Amino acid sequence: MSRAATVGVDIGTSSSKGVLVSADGSVLATATREHAVDRPAPGFVEMDARIWWDEFVALCRELLVGHDVEVTAVGVSGMGPCVLVTDTAGEPLRPAILYGVDTRATEQIERLTVELGGADAIRERCGSALSTQAVGPKLAWLAENEPGITASARRLFMPSSWLGFRLTGAYYLDHHSASQCTPLHDAAAQDWLPEWARRVAPWVDLPPLLWPGDVAGTVTAEAARETGLPAGVPVIAGTIDAWSEALSVGAQNDGDLMLMYGTTMFLVNTVPQPVTSPALWGTVGALPGTHNLAGGMATSGAITSWLRELFGSPGYPELIALAERSPIGADGLLMLPYFAGERTPIADPDARGVVAGLTLSHSRGDLYRAALEATAYGVRHNIEVMEAAGGRIDRIVAVGGGAQGTLWTQIVSDVTGRPQAIPSLVVGASLGAAFLAASAVGEADIAAWNPVVEVREPRPEATERYDELYALYRGLYVRTTETAHALAALQRRTAARVPA
Repeated sequence: MSRAATVGVDIGTSSSKGVLVSADGSVLATATREHAVDRPAPGFVEMDARIWWDEFVALCRELLVGHDVEVTAVGVSGMGPCVLVTDTAGEPLRPAILYGVDTRATEQIERLTVELGGADAIRERCGSALSTQAVGPKLAWLAENEPGITASARRLFMPSSWLGFRLTGAYYLDHHSASQCTPLHDAAAQDWLPEWARRVAPWVDLPPLLWPGDVAGTVTAEAARETGLPAGVPVIAGTIDAWSEALSVGAQNDGDLMLMYGTTMFLVNTVPQPVTSPALWGTVGALPGTHNLAGGMATSGAITSWLRELFGSPGYPELIALAERSPIGADGLLMLPYFAGERTPIADPDARGVVAGLTLSHSRGDLYRAALEATAYGVRHNIEVMEAAGGRIDRIVAVGGGAQGTLWTQIVSDVTGRPQAIPSLVVGASLGAAFLAASAVGEADIAAWNPVVEVREPRPEATERYDELYALYRGLYVRTTETAHALAALQRRTAARVPA
């Protein structure tokens, strides 16, 4: 007899992941496809959306092989907020511009901020000020720099909604993703803001809004033939990956903080009412009636991947073992993790990575540990700003690939002085998407699906040492900002002189 199951697929920055989950929350199968983003110029981060669909098809077919299941619903999620513009048929006109790691629209951010009455006015209306994370300035950049594209562009998608469109033919966006389309969305009304949308991107036909768990449509016959999914199966709207990650670990109660360990580090704090901050993002939650205060670092796992390549691509277990032998403070190394600029809380796209204190005696393990510690300092900085803005953090739940080991999560707990709950499953957003899909067609309890199995407690002696190092970290950015900005400008000039 077939078992009822849902499929969840997430399109991430460095890979796409899928899960097949039974109605009781048992993970029956997982699958992954790795990919790379394109960086055609400094500050530009893009990806061909057709890869998303190709990987989605491959993941579905792999997940379903050898399993006697009745797929009852499909869930999707993806990195964001991204800017994928298409024609009226949903055909991509150019590679998607990715979320806050893409910093091309700094001029448009400055201009629109002035035109719309200032950062405070925008934040009051939209929940967040304009930043590299916002969709609006990137749409403005397209209109100014690629008018041939925007002459044909009519629709705006993100990874989850474009997959939903390919599966169902429905054009939509979820409420949470829309709340990151600043300044096109009204936070209080939880709807589009027509007057600002017309001012920024009048050529876009804004989609209807659904909640992430709403059914967007059903799998078409054509999509069924490609994916192996049954025709007629419901597909939920889905949402941005970090919010799906929070759903996957049940971090939806007031005072919860989801801490996502991935290519980038993301923090989502659930708050009882809307909270805004000049340094953070106030957003609509993934569930109706919920609100979030969120932050995101531009790089975290991306730095460890970069180091691994520099070191000749040894295995991560080897690098972690070397880092474990390095003492607290990486034997006198201090790193700023701003290798792709920084999103929150400093909102500085021209920030750059710094490694201070290098000597000829430092090892690969010291550098790797310094990178883990740098991301932990960034997490602490974000948490402090969240609480200063009015967020309340009673519980931290870790999720994502980096949460699987002990060293990284222990360093974060030591640096922040806060415990972290570690759930049994840290596969993340794809599980959250599968859970939302199961909830749409029946009842599902995420606490039963993914219980907490461990708590990573801070070590007081380590926290005391890290307090001193954190103060040096905060000061290092201030002292190196002028140089970093000058180098960022030089990098842009150099890139402009190099033929494509």
